[in-house]
Amino acid sequence: MATAAGMGIGAACLVAPQVRPGRRLRLQRVRRRCVAELSRDGGSAQRPLAPAPLVKQPVMPTFLVPTSTPPAPAQSPSPAPTPPPLPDSGVGEIEPDLEGLTEDSIDKTIFVASEQESEIMDVKEQAQAKVTRSVVFVTGEASPYAKSGGLGDVCGSLPIALALRGHRVMVVMPRYMNGALNKNFANAFYTEKHIKIPCFGGEHEVTFFHEYRDSVDWVFVDHPSYHRPGNLYGDNFGAFGDNQFRYTLLCYAACEAPLILELGGYIYGQKCMFVVNDWHASLVPVLLAAKYRPYGVYRDARSVLVIHNLAHQGVEPAGTYPDLGLPPEWYGALEWVFPEWARRHALDKGEAVNFLKGAVVTADRIVTVSQGYSWEVTTAEGGQGLNELLSSRKSVLNGIVNGIDINDWNPSTDKFLPYYYSVDDLSGKAKCKAELQKELGLPIRPDVPLIGFIGRLDYQKGIDLIKLAIPDLMRDNIQFVMLGSGDPGFEGWMRSTESGYRDKFRGWVGFSVPVSHRITAGCDILLMPSRFEPCGLNQLYAMQYGTVPVVHGTGGLRDTVENFNPFAEKGEQGTGWAFSPLTIEKMLWALRMAISTYREHKSSWEGLMKRGMSSDFTWDHAASQYEQIFEWAFMDQPYVM
Repeated sequence: MATAAGMGIGAACLVAPQVRPGRRLRLQRVRRRCVAELSRDGGSAQRPLAPAPLVKQPVMPTFLVPTSTPPAPAQSPSPAPTPPPLPDSGVGEIEPDLEGLTEDSIDKTIFVASEQESEIMDVKEQAQAKVTRSVVFVTGEASPYAKSGGLGDVCGSLPIALALRGHRVMVVMPRYMNGALNKNFANAFYTEKHIKIPCFGGEHEVTFFHEYRDSVDWVFVDHPSYHRPGNLYGDNFGAFGDNQFRYTLLCYAACEAPLILELGGYIYGQKCMFVVNDWHASLVPVLLAAKYRPYGVYRDARSVLVIHNLAHQGVEPAGTYPDLGLPPEWYGALEWVFPEWARRHALDKGEAVNFLKGAVVTADRIVTVSQGYSWEVTTAEGGQGLNELLSSRKSVLNGIVNGIDINDWNPSTDKFLPYYYSVDDLSGKAKCKAELQKELGLPIRPDVPLIGFIGRLDYQKGIDLIKLAIPDLMRDNIQFVMLGSGDPGFEGWMRSTESGYRDKFRGWVGFSVPVSHRITAGCDILLMPSRFEPCGLNQLYAMQYGTVPVVHGTGGLRDTVENFNPFAEKGEQGTGWAFSPLTIEKMLWALRMAISTYREHKSSWEGLMKRGMSSDFTWDHAASQYEQIFEWAFMDQPYVM
């Protein structure tokens, strides 16, 4: 079989081969798809058409320009063989000399012989999907390659969970190269695939790198705009001025990747489930509807928009719309008008384009990262100006709580902890607390409740409330530790408070992964007074580690933390305290209830710890709910204007 580098990609039908006599059937998947793609390659050889095509070749869109010769990538590692999409032997290519399989539906999955057991079957009691799909995640970040927050955690873990359930999964993200991040992409090899994207007044060439890891195809879009100092989205001077351009390229490249990249011997094809995350990827559903389906491409694809934080929407001046390369008649999908009070001057008409709004309009389904947040985004208080539009799409709006990676966050195996413990043996938690007190220079006192906070030091996280409440809390016999960075004013306050309460308060300015693990394990109570929290992960980590959360009852915090009830019909219930409304009085009341329970009702406190540690917030649980969303998306027709 010719290699991907030596072929042009055209309309071709990949017909499932026959099984050789004597080979026994194993769980190795060969999908037969008819794929319509754009011609993109440096070589002149063309993929031969199958002798019996199953569908009519669609009209090919011509808005992307193929290049003649692949450019030599800078600082790319030596090419490595592309691993197969599934770990069984022989699945890397479709063998041309196998004969005799009956022609059937192009969507049917056939199980073909394998000489080895699938690695998927080695996963302990791993649930499998009822229907396996080709899933394409599009994101601005994914751990461990590049991460700035919860979005990176989700896009680094959920694809792996779906792959373990039997789906074929691709993640498409930028290849950020700024010195510090270069090593994260060291195992990605150059695919020799490249396209020219017509937008922003010219044709901009992007190339693709690929790494196969944890049963997922990690695809990295490479362009000079991703090679600059700073963080992912900006530097010390603020957000990059060309972010709209950078993520327009990402969206175009993500739409092309399933059509042109041969990963593991075959391409993903047109019947994909696109999972687009936040505004960085929100142009994908618009492109599918405006620039692919009119030409017969991606008619069987669907898209799901995942909103991690509605506060960021990718809003730019209306004059930038022609730069996006979209047809003029699609302007309404992205049109955004600021209210008068938000305009800069009397002549400002408030006209803009909004990437996230475009996805809300055109995506087949919409998911927020908690049930509570799915309701909040439809309200004037939480909808960030999109509440009416999201309310109009309530029938396709759902919420799914994020999961946690139990390989990284598990008190019985955590490499950052001095002692291990579990729900069946909690003795190690007291030892972790004593070690944390020692590390922070606090008096080692097991009788004193240790309260912790981990997060950004900004208004959203309720730091101003903590600041006002500290004088009252310090009068009590407690200890308090904070880890985070952000607003310089709050950072300075943490330093001065530490100097004023040497035996009770510690403020760690900055962020350290090992320290965050040790604080999560060593504290008795975790405080999260966030004004809004789409999902929140720290409260999930805390419960996994037997640390009782005290949170503001909003978004995902309200969904995941059950209020303690010592008088429930079936005995004590609850995993913490969720207070509301967000006032200093309510927060202090919830904290004092937790402190009193810790001191005076040891058996009730142990029950709180164990119920939290027994909660199922794994990614496999979340992945099964995403599968249901996928099924619903494919029940309906895709968006057309």
